[in-house]
Amino acid sequence: MAITSRDNERLKLVRTLHDRRWRDKLGLFVVEGEDLLEAGLAAGLEPADVLAEGEDVEPALLAEVSELGHPPRVVAVFRRDDLPRGRRPVTLALWHVRDPGNVGTLLRAADAFGAGIALSETCADLTGPKAVRASMGSLFRVPLSEFDEPPGKRVALVPSGGIPLPELDSGGDVVLVLGAEREGLPPEVLDRCEERASIPQPGGGDSLNVALAGAIALYELARRTRG
Repeated sequence: MAITSRDNERLKLVRTLHDRRWRDKLGLFVVEGEDLLEAGLAAGLEPADVLAEGEDVEPALLAEVSELGHPPRVVAVFRRDDLPRGRRPVTLALWHVRDPGNVGTLLRAADAFGAGIALSETCADLTGPKAVRASMGSLFRVPLSEFDEPPGKRVALVPSGGIPLPELDSGGDVVLVLGAEREGLPPEVLDRCEERASIPQPGGGDSLNVALAGAIALYELARRTRG
């Protein structure tokens, strides 16, 4: 029988998980929409719960717990501990990247170019609603790690003054370190990097969105690897 009360415990859980404190406490997160659910299933993850419009819950009640402008037909709950962990030859290490849209977009870029993602504690929660949507399912495929965890040569991606990215020696494992757009990377992080690299900008611009910079850097390394 479909859920008909907004006080149902399964609906309460979905509402609760919109708050990062409860995602941290319970180790669960929500995805909205069939595409994201299918991405999780395709990656081999088993949902903790699935609520389908009509079949499991009345459409109006499902819409109430949704954060989308157009409510989805399905909402699923997954376990954080089921997300992939590990490392790849190239990793994006994000320092204080607090915008969830940027974090989700960088997950997509890492997925596209076969990289991993490492996050500092102060980054946006990649299991938050905005980051999950921006990742377009890449969250379920990209191996995750903590900021200092991945081995390899650490290369700080800086707006200017670094080695031109096309000239960077990319042999061996590489960890590309990116900071928030306004703050950049602090001295203590820069000091732990072996090299600094910059993306040439012949058009005269002096900065790039962090998600765009990360995608360009991954493309450049992947291009040379293929070559």
